[in-house]
Amino acid sequence: MAMDTWRIRIIFFVACFDLCWTQHLTIGALFSGNEQETELAFKYAVQRYNMVNTGIKFKTNIQRIVSDDPFATSKIVCNMTADGDGVVAIFGPSSSKVGPMVQSICSTLEIPQVQISWNPSTPFNHQPILNIHPDQDLLSCGIATVVKHLDWSSYAIIYQTNEGLVRLQEILKLVNVDDEPVMVRQLGEGNDHRSVLKEIKNTTISQIILDCETEDIIDILRQAKEVNLLDVFHSILLTSLDAHTLDFNILETNANITVVRIVNPQSQVLENSILDWKQGEMYHQRYHEISADKIKTETALMNDAIYFFLSALKELHESEPIATKPLLCDGSSKKWEDGFRVSKFLKIKYMEDGITGPIKFSDEGKRVDFTMQVAEIINGRVEKTAYWYPSKPDELSFTRNASQLMQQIVENLQKTTVIVSSRIGPPYLRNAEARQGEVLMGNDRYEGFSMDLIASIAKELNFTFRFELTEDHKYGNYDPKTKSWNGLIKDLLDRKAHLAICDLTITHERREVVDFSMPFMTLGVSILYSKGKQQDENKFAFMDPFDLEVWVYTSTLYLGLSILLYFIARMAPGDWENPHPCNQNPGELENIWNLKNCTWITLGSIMTQGCDILPKGISTRMGVSMWWFFSLIMTSSYTANLAAFLTMDRMAPTIDSADALVKQTKIKYGTVEGGSTQTFFRESNFSTYQRMWTQMSSTRPSVFEKNNGEGVKRVLTTKNQLYAFLMESSSIEYEVEKNCNLKQVGNRLDSKGYGIAMPMNSPYRSAINKAVLKLQEEGTLNELKNRWWKKKVPVEVPCDKNIKSSGADLALDNVGGVFIVLGIGICIAFGFAFLEFLWNVRKVALQEHIGYWDAFVVECKFAVRVWVTKKQVKPDLSSDSDSSRDNSESKTVAHKVLKGAGSFLHLDDFEISMF
Repeated sequence: MAMDTWRIRIIFFVACFDLCWTQHLTIGALFSGNEQETELAFKYAVQRYNMVNTGIKFKTNIQRIVSDDPFATSKIVCNMTADGDGVVAIFGPSSSKVGPMVQSICSTLEIPQVQISWNPSTPFNHQPILNIHPDQDLLSCGIATVVKHLDWSSYAIIYQTNEGLVRLQEILKLVNVDDEPVMVRQLGEGNDHRSVLKEIKNTTISQIILDCETEDIIDILRQAKEVNLLDVFHSILLTSLDAHTLDFNILETNANITVVRIVNPQSQVLENSILDWKQGEMYHQRYHEISADKIKTETALMNDAIYFFLSALKELHESEPIATKPLLCDGSSKKWEDGFRVSKFLKIKYMEDGITGPIKFSDEGKRVDFTMQVAEIINGRVEKTAYWYPSKPDELSFTRNASQLMQQIVENLQKTTVIVSSRIGPPYLRNAEARQGEVLMGNDRYEGFSMDLIASIAKELNFTFRFELTEDHKYGNYDPKTKSWNGLIKDLLDRKAHLAICDLTITHERREVVDFSMPFMTLGVSILYSKGKQQDENKFAFMDPFDLEVWVYTSTLYLGLSILLYFIARMAPGDWENPHPCNQNPGELENIWNLKNCTWITLGSIMTQGCDILPKGISTRMGVSMWWFFSLIMTSSYTANLAAFLTMDRMAPTIDSADALVKQTKIKYGTVEGGSTQTFFRESNFSTYQRMWTQMSSTRPSVFEKNNGEGVKRVLTTKNQLYAFLMESSSIEYEVEKNCNLKQVGNRLDSKGYGIAMPMNSPYRSAINKAVLKLQEEGTLNELKNRWWKKKVPVEVPCDKNIKSSGADLALDNVGGVFIVLGIGICIAFGFAFLEFLWNVRKVALQEHIGYWDAFVVECKFAVRVWVTKKQVKPDLSSDSDSSRDNSESKTVAHKVLKGAGSFLHLDDFEISMF
């Protein structure tokens, strides 16, 4: 009992000593009804400082005010300055309506005022005012730097109050109305902001900067989601420094939400402060749940302000004691003598390890040093991505490297089903054929290069996708009249699809409204032309130079003239000759111009081969001369026409380049209506292409087609190859593989590429590019092209591999009829010879009075003895005589051969007696 008494006495003595010898200074604070957390930070920060420091203690004078009642607030402040020994400083208030009144009183009495919230209206020059909230000009500069590093080509700025424009002033300076489409819209009064959001939705803008009160953010974003402005296409930048304290999970969105904050949740100072708050509340039997990542900016600023102020005041008090005194607001009291010294010292003081970063003030009392964090909302969590420091206003210090950033983007892409917009157009996409009894659903309905390409990319990035066809089946072009896009580009702008893939050309006009991946196929505009229809095989093409009527008249004339010559020769005295020239007085004359010889001379003449006998009479010679003249004209005409007919295909109109195409007017040419190829010619500055566009646009009927299929059909069906179609070289390769009647003419007129389109500033663009590049390096793209351009081409007209590609050579089909005529003629001649042989056998049988068969055998034996060159008038029917005759004939032949050889070798002097 005695021991407890002594302990009580010691504690009482220490308390009395502390009360008597330790100086106490009062700090005033003004809070409104909704600042309980900030009040806790103020109260427990002072308490903790008093526990760990000696020599000077601080008391608190906390007053609650009405945030919109300046008169009542002024009375409270005046009572605070006049009560007791007065106050060494006043913290707060946060209300902009009563703030100027408090600031005026503090300036008049020279009592330092530490402001926690941003005060844009009143300058601090030569006033004892410090604002620990980051200077708004610097904060605006930091947010503008974030926007620049986000690399947004277009965005919308939505602000709630006029003060928001001050915070956004540096961002507004970035706007170049000539280059970047930027919208600036103010939220109207009330809680329904869908009209503003719908206006943005109807544009191509997918990036939004939102400046509004923290408590309104979730409601505004929920309305943005209702109008389809909050999906994976969109990016939102929130300028509120307390946006990180909100629960974004309730939005259930995959949009890219970026926030900025100056509170560092990992700060050790913050952890210690939260522990003090919890223990202090528990001591008073109150429980207050506080989380480091939910601490609001003003609470953290208040904590930093207290520690900064108390440490500075202690340091100043130790050099020269500070004494306070009560001050009246009626003008009867003088200013506080130490007020100016305290405020001046605070402005040159520096603190490094605050919850909100380093603390440093300018001469005007504005905070010029702090740390701003840039963070993204990922799976409902706030993950910092970069830091911004006022000392390096144009730089961001990133916390993640490019690989980590890419991984995060891919993970975000994996959470959604990617909608891929496309159009039917083989080989890029076509309807798949279902097996019997099979019903195709989803992506199984389609097949083609585009399907395989996106499937390979999806496998690489591990996301799911769904193919959807664009409603109007167009690629995507801008209509100046309606000021809108169509086709695939419209689907992207309307946020109906995440990606668009087909034979979609990357053009400057399209790049202004959507993004493209790196080209997965390089190509150029080329000319599709027809080879011309293959003529039916005509082996009797040699008869084409003359009409059938000419052939009939010529044949008739040949026969008629032969008969006429026969009669002329019989009448002409000059053609009757002495059969025995040695007999000067012949008993009879002979005429050799029988029908056989007459037909032979006329045939030899028209065949230009001549004849071994010629007429001698004047009349017959005149008749034959006229026939020769007729034969000369007909033969020459036939030869000339035959050459022309056999080379007729090469006389058709041909082109080999764009220059050849533009220099002629017979062959028409066109493109797809509204396609990139048409745009290429319309906007080209090259003279040849300008002339081509002028000719195409002025030709009637129109040379433009709805799609490539219609253009190919027109090339094939136009008579005499009088139409050429200008299209991408890759599509021409496919059509040529399908139809051998088509060919590509000339080289590429330009160089461009097909790319995967996506909404502007798509975060997953880099991931798609990386996947395409990997597929290219692995050879997958070439493999897919060979698959759909070679292996799976539905061949309509196959190529005959036996046909020579050169058109300068005459094929057998052109002259085969000549061989047929020759064969038929030889067969007929052989047939006549056989008939003559049989007729001769009958003649021999009658003359020799033997059987027909015996005569046939004798004649056949003689015919097969090819070495016998002489034939008796009367055949020898005995076998011996045949044998001796054969030997004699053989010896005769052998003798002639040896004699000829001896004469050649000059052996005439030697006697050859073996015979």
